[in-house]
Amino acid sequence: MKRKRRKKNVTAAEAMGGEEDPKEEAHQGPSTLADVREEYRPPVEDLGVSEEEDLYRGAEDLPQGPVKHAGSGALFESTFPKAEDRCSLEPMLDILSYSESEWKGNTTKSTLIRKGYTKLSQRFESLRRVRGDNYCALRATLFQVLSTSTQPPVWLQVEHISTWAEELEAREGLIGQWMFPSECRQGDGSEDAVQQLKRYMELLQNRAAVGCSSMEERQRLCESVFQGGEEELGLLEALKLLMLVRASEFHTTMQEGGDVPVFCWLLYARDSSDCPRTFLSNHLSRVGFSGGLEQVEMFLLGYALQCTIQVYRLYMTDTEEFVTYYPDDHKEDWPCVCLVTEDDRHYNVPVGQHNGLQVPEDVTAIPEDVPPDCLDSKSQADCH
Repeated sequence: MKRKRRKKNVTAAEAMGGEEDPKEEAHQGPSTLADVREEYRPPVEDLGVSEEEDLYRGAEDLPQGPVKHAGSGALFESTFPKAEDRCSLEPMLDILSYSESEWKGNTTKSTLIRKGYTKLSQRFESLRRVRGDNYCALRATLFQVLSTSTQPPVWLQVEHISTWAEELEAREGLIGQWMFPSECRQGDGSEDAVQQLKRYMELLQNRAAVGCSSMEERQRLCESVFQGGEEELGLLEALKLLMLVRASEFHTTMQEGGDVPVFCWLLYARDSSDCPRTFLSNHLSRVGFSGGLEQVEMFLLGYALQCTIQVYRLYMTDTEEFVTYYPDDHKEDWPCVCLVTEDDRHYNVPVGQHNGLQVPEDVTAIPEDVPPDCLDSKSQADCH
């Protein structure tokens, strides 16, 4: 089977632009920042997804339950399963056993994926499949951040983080039409979108700041959170807000002629995402409903969390892109979490490192009065 290949001499805007059906193409966006002009995608015809696996791997493009729009309160009904119908992460599976059962046969694709899982098994013992409802990249990343962190993340230690929704609405009017899944009921009915997101940001702060006496206790806490329903989905919506805040800050810096990470130019080079408003309406608002994160948005997620997201990309086994970092310029000074993907669309969680957790120590806490401007591409040391 031939691998689809982009022509070499495309512009950054062309590489990042253009809407394609996610059911027919693998995840949009460049594979790495160094490879914007020449992108390879895995052929989706050979993904080897069984019917039962659609619930966790093949359902990335299916809306999960009704959608609630903050502006109108309207519900758009769907026949697909709701989040609370099952746990969000399956129990641990032996990596090699899972690989052999899911990728049978001797096709080139199956052989490549099995080889990737074999390499993954040299570092990790088990795999936890993440529910595939278009939130999976956010869910897998947040689960890893909350379950492996020994200290509250730096970005949550800014005292006024809960007011970011209100500030963004006052400055740019971006929050009023925020869409929430139906599980995220609007409090007692009197909340608007700003108040609801403020509540979710406070919830995110509290969950990340909970002190646990052991990693086992923290794991149990995360298990209780990632059960579907309002709490989990509210945390994921708060994570989307965190991404929007960071994207807005980067856009302002770009307009002022300041330095920004390279991915920002790709993020805003798309015709459908030339400013924070279009990024929200055409991309971020779809996450969790009709689409997942594109690769360029994985870089934004890493910057929003101030965390390096290391991804084993199994369809890229035996290439230098087999292990990709989002972003790749803070590997030494940011905490690191690990995900695995077979196709750049759905993400699962590898667990049980053979030599113990090899996660860099969290960055030293910052003062509560540090300005949000310091939470950008600079290292924390530059903000002191």
